[in-house]
Amino acid sequence: MKKLLALLFTVTLLSSCSIDGGKNPADITPKDYSTENEAQITDYLAKNNLTAKAMATGTGLYVIVNEQGTGKRASSTSSVTVAYKGHLINGSVFDQSNTDGATFQLDRLIQGWIEGIPYFQEGGSGVLLIPAHLGYGSYAKNGIPAGSVLIFDIKLISVND
Repeated sequence: MKKLLALLFTVTLLSSCSIDGGKNPADITPKDYSTENEAQITDYLAKNNLTAKAMATGTGLYVIVNEQGTGKRASSTSSVTVAYKGHLINGSVFDQSNTDGATFQLDRLIQGWIEGIPYFQEGGSGVLLIPAHLGYGSYAKNGIPAGSVLIFDIKLISVND
């Protein structure tokens, strides 16, 4: 009986622990949203008259540099302080910092930030349009639906390394 209870406890514990708070099934089959996200991003850029300002990278990330900045440039392993607002294509905001920004170890963030933040120097600002495969992919996260394009308005306040 003790072994059965221990096994039941272990199974319950393991099934309730996940990086997403248990909202995504462990056996989810990843989906490739690349084509859909590319169309969503190019449509968003056209509707907002941003096509000429946007630079596409080879990975599907789009970067808009509004202000380059004049300070240090971050590397993929830098600690950075960034003021940001994250929203979806439909405009709904899912996260934002205060005006003083938030400090992050860049290599612990989503791939879209790891790749995108180094396009700016300290003091720089702009927009990152991140397709799902560089964000949360096929997983829902904190109210963000699976397969979502993430849009971040950012200001790189400082590179702290």
